[in-house]
Amino acid sequence: MKKLPHTTNSNIKAALRRLSLQSRERAARLKQDNYTCQVCGIKQSKAKGKEVYVEVHHRKGVLNWDAIYKVIRKYLLCSPEHLITLCKPCHDRSEVENER
Repeated sequence: MKKLPHTTNSNIKAALRRLSLQSRERAARLKQDNYTCQVCGIKQSKAKGKEVYVEVHHRKGVLNWDAIYKVIRKYLLCSPEHLITLCKPCHDRSEVENER
C-alpha cells in the first residue's frame, strides 16, 4: 500500500479524539455529572459483569471539521518546505523568539 503524502483527515480526527478523551474539560464534566447519564440516570460502573460506561457528548456537535482540518494543516501539519530540524535547545530558543 502506497503512503499518502499527507496525514489523512481520519488520522487527524482520531488524534483529536484521543486528546479529547484525556482532556481536563472532559474529566471536569464527568465529575460534575457524578459519572451519571444525564438522560436516563444510569451511573458508570466498572464492576465485573456489570460494566457501564458513560461518555461526554458535545451538545452542539462538532460541525466544523473541515475548518479544523484546514487550520491543523496550515499551522501544524504544514508542507515540509515550511519545517526545519533543530536540536532541543535551538528549538526552545526559536519558540521564545517566535513569541516576541
